[in-house]
Amino acid sequence: MQKSDLLENLQEIVGKERVSASAAELYCYSCDASQVRGMPDIVVRPVSTGQVSKILRFAYENEIPVTPRGAGTGLAGGCVPVEGGIVLDMSSMNRLLEMDLDNLQVVVEPGIVQEKLNDVLAPYGFFFPPDPGSSAMCTLGGLIANNGSGMRSVKYGTTRNYVLGLEVVLADGTVINTGSKTSKSVAGYSLTDLFVGSEGTLGIITGAILKVRALPKERSVLLASFEDPELAGKAVVKVLSSGIIPSACEILDRNIIEAINTYDPNIGLPRAGAILMFEVDGTQNTVREGIEMVKDACSSLATSIRAASDKKERDEIWAARRLVGAAVSRLDPLRTRVYVGEDIGVPIKELPGMLHKVSEISKEFSMPIMTYGHIGDGNLHTGMCIDMLDEKEWDKLNRAADKIHRTAIEVGGTVTAEHGVGSARAEYMGLELGRGLDVMILIKKALDPRGILNPGKMGV
Repeated sequence: MQKSDLLENLQEIVGKERVSASAAELYCYSCDASQVRGMPDIVVRPVSTGQVSKILRFAYENEIPVTPRGAGTGLAGGCVPVEGGIVLDMSSMNRLLEMDLDNLQVVVEPGIVQEKLNDVLAPYGFFFPPDPGSSAMCTLGGLIANNGSGMRSVKYGTTRNYVLGLEVVLADGTVINTGSKTSKSVAGYSLTDLFVGSEGTLGIITGAILKVRALPKERSVLLASFEDPELAGKAVVKVLSSGIIPSACEILDRNIIEAINTYDPNIGLPRAGAILMFEVDGTQNTVREGIEMVKDACSSLATSIRAASDKKERDEIWAARRLVGAAVSRLDPLRTRVYVGEDIGVPIKELPGMLHKVSEISKEFSMPIMTYGHIGDGNLHTGMCIDMLDEKEWDKLNRAADKIHRTAIEVGGTVTAEHGVGSARAEYMGLELGRGLDVMILIKKALDPRGILNPGKMGV
């Protein structure tokens, strides 16, 4: 189909002002925060489920690829149109449709930014627990499509745990609803779970029923310092085995600590081989008891332990953790952080060994690897920086990342715990999932027989 015809047909559906085909605008949609690139032919910004349905029906009839996009904060190329076609920018569908707090739920469109939902809920004493580092930017649709999580997943779980139902537009334009407003249901296959984490390869999410929770009355934060990351990993195993489930448990290694202190000297994180940041929430009594249990579990391994003195210090500690992405490149201004091999997850008992292995890989390739992440649920982010103009460094980075991925799989882990597969990690799906990937491909063919939905992603 000629581009002019494509433009005209889409303008008829959404209006001229909601379709873009200029080179400058198309370029803005050609990437996310990863290294994956792909240029769309056209960008469409729908404002209703009806419009999305008509766009997909048109695309299906003409076999035009459609790539859904939220805020573009992904780290695996999930919203990058690697096969061209239409980018469906869902950010204009950003209404809070219903706030039913008596039933602990809200109904939303996919374009709402995660943090904005919590800003609305907070005055009523509620919150939506998933807490990714990009919460100030990422949309709920993207969060659901990638089953995102973040710092508080060790206690509260991932986005999947909070999705009761979805409105989804299938490849041929058919609109379906999955799940219900009830807390539980066993009526048929769990189609809601099928679409959560499917990265737009099976359907376009246009609405969601989400569970919310009451805000905890108290929170307390504790910092424990260790000689090296391996000891920190052993401490996490001890803490989680002791019976206390912290609301968050984060690790920062020596390089990350230095990067944050360089970025903002006022933060003054303790210098150590690694730091664990624990948060315990609940009632005043449960928080006090929980903090003591964490201290007891860490005492034989840590070089120092201290609790935040007040809310101000607690907020400063978490602000420091959120600075990691911006701070990493400050260690060497000639190098750039590259999001490759950065999102592994391993079983809890494998954490000390995996941290040791990352250290060995760093030495093997003579490449500093900065380790941080949500260690309380086994999710480690292994950050690497390179001179992006040096082809040899790119080769070294890719080989190191490949070894990190394969090692995680060998110990029963995953190549992506929260950032998604996209096209960046599609090559590992067969190795990690085995025959399970064959089943995924069959599901993809059943729901999207012409392969128009986010092609080139997830190995399907």
